[in-house]
Amino acid sequence: MAGRMINGAAALAELVRAASDADEPGVHRVLPVLPELSGLLPGRGLRRGSTVAVAGGRPMTGCGSTSLLLALLSAASRSGSWCAVVGVPALGALAAAESGIILDRLALVPNPGPEWPTVVAALIDGVDVVAVAVPGPVSGSIANRLAARARQRGCVLVPYGRWDGADVTLQVRDGRWEGLGAGRGRLRRREVTITAQGRGAAARPKRMTMWLPGVGVVSSPDAAPGPQDGGRPALAVVHS
Repeated sequence: MAGRMINGAAALAELVRAASDADEPGVHRVLPVLPELSGLLPGRGLRRGSTVAVAGGRPMTGCGSTSLLLALLSAASRSGSWCAVVGVPALGALAAAESGIILDRLALVPNPGPEWPTVVAALIDGVDVVAVAVPGPVSGSIANRLAARARQRGCVLVPYGRWDGADVTLQVRDGRWEGLGAGRGRLRRREVTITAQGRGAAARPKRMTMWLPGVGVVSSPDAAPGPQDGGRPALAVVHS
């Protein structure tokens, strides 16, 4: 199935019921992430009940934040978790699949409308990971209400855009494309630096350099060949 497009309250309720029946509440308190991203997160994964924001969203189209968002969901999806992405009409099932997300457990709500907090709250009740592209500044009351609901239900809330009070905020910085030569070639991948900062266990800032799309840590000068050369790259930078 090429992802589930959700339009209307009835379809949303059906999806939430199906996702809620898929697993027992509270199972696997930390959902896995790709090894390359694990060092940026407390507990080395997505802790149920937490809010992990990906800074950027619509104003940052093309900066790599969408690739980071999909990479953040992929390992949890492959481990059996249900994921939903709300408010990203340009996101296609092909991009999600290429990032490793299992389409049979992915719900897409491209245009939730002005009542998007209600849609997100309903998904939180039954879906393991809910990513939402915020349409603009979010009031503290809405952010707090949705974060509290995620804590209660054991869902991981992933705001895509500015979200004050997140447990961790990931942001793509300092991108550099690879693949173009002297007037010719094809863009293949981008070297980016991802920063992480939050509160509590995530209060200490972290940073890591990796390749997007298709997450892979950047090779150091003495590392073995990277994935396109038949090997696995080595970590370049971890902490600032």
